[in-house]
Amino acid sequence: MRRIGHLLAVGAVLAGAAAGTVEPPSPPVYGIRMERVWIPMKDGVRLAATLYMPDGAKAGTKFPALLDYLPYRKDDSTAAGDYPKNAYFARRGYVGARVDIRGFGASEGRPTDREYSEQEQIDGEQVIHWLATQPWSNGKVGMYGISWGGFNALQMAMRNPPELKAILAVDATEELFHDDIHYIDGLMHVDEFELSMDMAPGMTGAPDYTLDENVLGPRFEAAPWSQEYLRHQRDGKFWRGPVRPLSEIKVPCFVIGGLADGYRDSIPRMLEQVKAPLRALVGPWNHSFPNDADFGPRVEWRDDAVRWWDYWLKGRDTGVLQDPKLIIFMRHWFPPDPNLETVPGEWRVESGWPPQNAKQSILYLQANHALGPSVAEDDLHRLKYVPSIGVEAGFWWGELLSDQRPVDAFSLVYDSAPLQENLAIMGRPHALLQASADAPLANWFARLSDVAPDGQVTQITGAGLSGAQRESMVDPKPLEPGQTYPLDIEMHLTTWIFPKGHRIRLSVSNALWPMVLSTPYKMTTSLQLGGSAGSRLILPVVPLQGEAPQRISPPQPSEERTDLKSFGFPWPGEWLVTRDQGRQKTTVLWKGKMGAEYPWGKETDLEKLTYEIEDAHPEVNVIQGEAETTLTLKDRVLVWSGHLSFSSDAKNFFYKYTRELRKDGVLIKTKTWEETIPRDFQ
Repeated sequence: MRRIGHLLAVGAVLAGAAAGTVEPPSPPVYGIRMERVWIPMKDGVRLAATLYMPDGAKAGTKFPALLDYLPYRKDDSTAAGDYPKNAYFARRGYVGARVDIRGFGASEGRPTDREYSEQEQIDGEQVIHWLATQPWSNGKVGMYGISWGGFNALQMAMRNPPELKAILAVDATEELFHDDIHYIDGLMHVDEFELSMDMAPGMTGAPDYTLDENVLGPRFEAAPWSQEYLRHQRDGKFWRGPVRPLSEIKVPCFVIGGLADGYRDSIPRMLEQVKAPLRALVGPWNHSFPNDADFGPRVEWRDDAVRWWDYWLKGRDTGVLQDPKLIIFMRHWFPPDPNLETVPGEWRVESGWPPQNAKQSILYLQANHALGPSVAEDDLHRLKYVPSIGVEAGFWWGELLSDQRPVDAFSLVYDSAPLQENLAIMGRPHALLQASADAPLANWFARLSDVAPDGQVTQITGAGLSGAQRESMVDPKPLEPGQTYPLDIEMHLTTWIFPKGHRIRLSVSNALWPMVLSTPYKMTTSLQLGGSAGSRLILPVVPLQGEAPQRISPPQPSEERTDLKSFGFPWPGEWLVTRDQGRQKTTVLWKGKMGAEYPWGKETDLEKLTYEIEDAHPEVNVIQGEAETTLTLKDRVLVWSGHLSFSSDAKNFFYKYTRELRKDGVLIKTKTWEETIPRDFQ
């Protein structure tokens, strides 16, 4: 049925074009030619770029450029994935420009001292200008990318360089302290990204991987970023510096996100705040492009990208201004299953944000642990803090999860009566809690779940909040033990249809480890119930039925490079949880791997993280991390490795990171960074 609908939609577009109203998107009429070039910066540093050129054009033909700008090593680690996207666009008359940022991959210069640095953005503006002034260019540049590339697209759009005419950002956010993976919900988080990115600056570019000290030295000596992030444990100038208000964006934006991706909340904010033309697509996916997501329904996005680029970069009226503002996937119930192949549901369109006909539904936390529409009787529910709980609830408020009953067993749980009819929600639920703790620092986590008649619990969304950040993430303040505070926990964007006969569940805990590191005090927390301002859940309810989009395309075949192969991906990797019941100690072991074969050799990447915590000592977090990249070349074997040692006590974090390089098994270079950093309300 979806294929038939797609054909009908295509027919409608062609009919509109015949009537002179809408032009079809650019067809795939060109070949592909790859060129490696240098882009000069004003300070003399050269950035390395691979251009994916349309081949076979008539002499004098001008093309727009599409910039993908990030540090993830265009000549080896992302080469296999770069080609299908850029080949698709090149065949349709676009020059894809894949550029390594300064100090990474094949680009020259010292690595920047952080993500999204001012230097990175200044360089980005110069890259855009260079692309717009090349002999093959029509003077117009688009920018796109996933994750880091998407972050950069948003941040460059905030700077509004004159040659940048439109962007397309996938799985990206502008909230670097609250939404990014260093501080999730403003709470400290450590994962495999720190391992890979702290090792990455020390590597030189493919295919020669030079050991020339003039190139290798500055990279290898570059301080690990995670050390710098650990020094900034609250929001403020450091995190706000790289970004500007969304309202200042003048560049048209096409944004794509996933309901299982940790960066999805940027999309409703952009729908509300960006004044420039904006279109959004939100599917059920995790951190991936829609056409090759880990689970379905997978859809094509490059066809709509071409329609988008055609309008803004080629001046072709492809009808994008008549497209719906938002196309979003309404998820139906599914059982808790990390290996689910396809999420059930349907697509619907919205004209803006909040969704049309949305209304708030209030459910009060009741003394008998029910959720109900009536105001509750006065009561006080207490919860002992168990710092090791939370593994089942996931690692960044996304991904497909297992049954939530193990973590619910150590939470305050409130269930509605079985629903008398289906109930649909779309938006960001709120848990409004009247909470107290007998310690000066506590975190609260609220999780929304669907309880099936057979007892299975599927988590829908959730969020965390530090009690110290109750008024401000910039100026946290300690809790006064025993005082009750109103907390507004705004959960992450979701859609869901609760079936008739299912129950709505709100679970509240003070730990969600190892997603968030534990607060350092033993404690008991409390929720105050009763009255119209008592603890309650607010759901963004929408009609069960919505308008369906006219066009959603299934994935198209992708062209692949024949001279290289890649296999595996670190995330989500393998997880092993063990529990020492005698010591009440929990250990989580995570391992991930990937690799590739290139014309010049073979690469193998291995990563490992071990998290440890004892319930009797919540102040002690212990994390050990290992990352290793082995390059087996024709004349030598190079092994770059990084070793993270992280721990805490009640007052401090203890950080140690060692970067190493071996040639043919012999250690030829090593550098260690070590620092004790005071806890700052984390």
